[in-house]
Amino acid sequence: MEQLSVQYGGKTKLEFSVYPAPRISTAVVEPYNSILTTHFTLEHSDCTFMVDNEALYDICHHKLSVERPSYTIINRLISQAVSSITASLRFEGSLNVDLNEFQTNLVPYPRIHFPMTAFAPIISADNAYHKDFSVSDITTACFEFSNQLIKCDPQLGKYMACCLLYRGDVVPKDVNAAIAAMKSRNSIQFVDWCPTGFKVGINNQPPTVMPGGEMAKVQQAVCMLSNTTAVVEAWACLNHKFDLMYAKRAFLHWYIKEGMEEEEFLEAREDLAALEKDYEEVGQSS
Repeated sequence: MEQLSVQYGGKTKLEFSVYPAPRISTAVVEPYNSILTTHFTLEHSDCTFMVDNEALYDICHHKLSVERPSYTIINRLISQAVSSITASLRFEGSLNVDLNEFQTNLVPYPRIHFPMTAFAPIISADNAYHKDFSVSDITTACFEFSNQLIKCDPQLGKYMACCLLYRGDVVPKDVNAAIAAMKSRNSIQFVDWCPTGFKVGINNQPPTVMPGGEMAKVQQAVCMLSNTTAVVEAWACLNHKFDLMYAKRAFLHWYIKEGMEEEEFLEAREDLAALEKDYEEVGQSS
């Protein structure tokens, strides 16, 4: 990332990060790795889209009825969101969103650049013929906990900005009506210094799926990228796990053996504590 920043300083750098889940872990040292990586890339990434393994597993269990999801299935799920974000590069749209616009519309301050990702509809191929979704339905679904690709409760925070990327047979009139309905709900709160907060993209190409895969092909879909103070919950959980291990200096010798110094861990942890505080401060009423 540092090399890319040097060589392509004027270009917007978007990052997709899979963070460790609160309950599902594939490595003991995940908290160390996550905090070190976030610290080292914080200054070099312009916008980092967050997903976590537990949210992806839950979607596979509850939405796609897959008890033991493979990496292939999980990657297909992530690819739906990534594909929606990059669709404007490949297809025509009545209201396409340029990649540079993500940073402009989602990042109010340089360090506050970690939007949550959500996608809807997520339905299994088995249920494809039993369900029909309107633009209002898929917009509402994006604000539901079960459609988020990261585990944190959006009702515990406030939205700073929200980008809705629609694909397929979608017209602006339906989108405007759906957003107006969402704004009228008390459950969705924006910070008082950014009360409007919605950016919309419409791409005419509906999402595609792998033939014979778990996800059903749909004619309308939406990917939501939302910068919300609720993400501080994810930071706090990660920082706590880091602290538990670091207090005992557990597993630290492996990193030191590879040439790292203990000070780098302290520096990274302090940076994440500052990031947590930054998110708390932007959510406070002026």
